[in-house]
Amino acid sequence: MHIIITDAWLAKSRAMHLNGLKLVAAGALASVLLMLGSIATYHWFFLEGVRQGWPGFASVARIVHQNQPDSKDAYVRANLDAMARKLGEMQARMMQIDSLGERVAGLAGLNPEEFKAAGAGGALVSGRELSLDELLTAMDDLEQVTGSRVDWLTVIESRLFDQKIQRTLVPTEEPVPGVRVGSKFGFRIDPITGRSALHTGLDFPADTGTPILAAAGGMVVVQEYHPAYGNMVEVDHGNELITRYAHASSVHVKKGDIVKRGQKIAEVGSTGRSTGPHLHFEVWVSGVPQDPQRFLAAGEGIRERQLASGGAAPR
Repeated sequence: MHIIITDAWLAKSRAMHLNGLKLVAAGALASVLLMLGSIATYHWFFLEGVRQGWPGFASVARIVHQNQPDSKDAYVRANLDAMARKLGEMQARMMQIDSLGERVAGLAGLNPEEFKAAGAGGALVSGRELSLDELLTAMDDLEQVTGSRVDWLTVIESRLFDQKIQRTLVPTEEPVPGVRVGSKFGFRIDPITGRSALHTGLDFPADTGTPILAAAGGMVVVQEYHPAYGNMVEVDHGNELITRYAHASSVHVKKGDIVKRGQKIAEVGSTGRSTGPHLHFEVWVSGVPQDPQRFLAAGEGIRERQLASGGAAPR
């Protein structure tokens, strides 16, 4: 393409030659400039007309922007639906916690019905669409139920902890592990006098120096040499429950010490009124001697149940 430009005033002319590539570039540039000019003109003219209140511009502005509230409503609705679904999942999880709490309450010796009553709350979020007020009300109900569940589970935890402590204070641990009882609780012929007499404990024959373990946790209230019992240790477990360990060759605790279940407190010996190395083990409740075998048998049952369930025996 040839373009000739003439200037009548200066009596000059100028020729321009445009090939295909230049012609396309020129057309594209002209289109961009035209589009930018149109956009600038629209914005200035339209916005100026709306601001100035020119006739017809207000109705056009309403038509242009009428879909914006709908989009905002849809956005809010989508968020409310998402929150409602999440709240429904939380309420379903709370029902699982309720079921677990009832079972644990039964294990703690509490009435499961009290657990239910402690957290009566609102109904589950239904499948229908909820308003913002309904959603907020459901969230408040869930918060109240959650608080009551936390309080009740705290009570259950406290009760279970108390029970665990009580179990550790009951003498169910074998004082000389792996040693069979030589002389049982009850009337027998005294090996020294040859007369019938009440044997107030269990005898565990073992080599001198064999460890003697505390049958339960407690406080050492007596550690002395007794003419009949020899080197003797008494441990107070509370609730007027005392265990006594006699004829020890050596003692590793003193009066006032706190001992744990299974802790080594002495060693087997033959001190005092004894015919050979052994541990004489007694259990006293409210000042009355009891058969220690009843306590040790209970401990054996607990250990068997623990092993059957894959757990460890309580300490």
